[in-house]
Amino acid sequence: MDNEIIVKVADSPESMEAIFEVRRTVFVIEQSVSEEEEYDEFESSSTHLFATCDNQVVGTCRFRNTTQGTKLERFAVLKAYRTRSVGASLLKAALAAVDHDRMIYLHAQVQVIEFYKKYGFSQIGAQFEEAGIQHFKMIYSVDDLQ
Repeated sequence: MDNEIIVKVADSPESMEAIFEVRRTVFVIEQSVSEEEEYDEFESSSTHLFATCDNQVVGTCRFRNTTQGTKLERFAVLKAYRTRSVGASLLKAALAAVDHDRMIYLHAQVQVIEFYKKYGFSQIGAQFEEAGIQHFKMIYSVDDLQ
């Protein structure tokens, strides 16, 4: 079925190129994040996931271990696919892939706080700016599922 969302781990230069193009479109072009801030020293140490739909890469995210736990980050979905559960598919795949014995957290842009709350994340601490965009830290707890 063409409109099925499939999430996979990036395992080739071609998949990484497609991931970077989605992130460039969403973060650099739409949200005016500088390329220097968007692409960082954690690209090679992170696990990157990508979502395909209609035979093209339409979304991505990554996760990595930090001193605080496992950080989920760089969730990006092409505008035309934002109402098609691509973000939810990526988030569920990331949660299924990480070690739940470690704290799982993310930095959520303010406009998507409610989205993450639906999947068990709780907002903590004060609002802060990252790459010129307002965020809140959110921590995952299966006990917080609504």
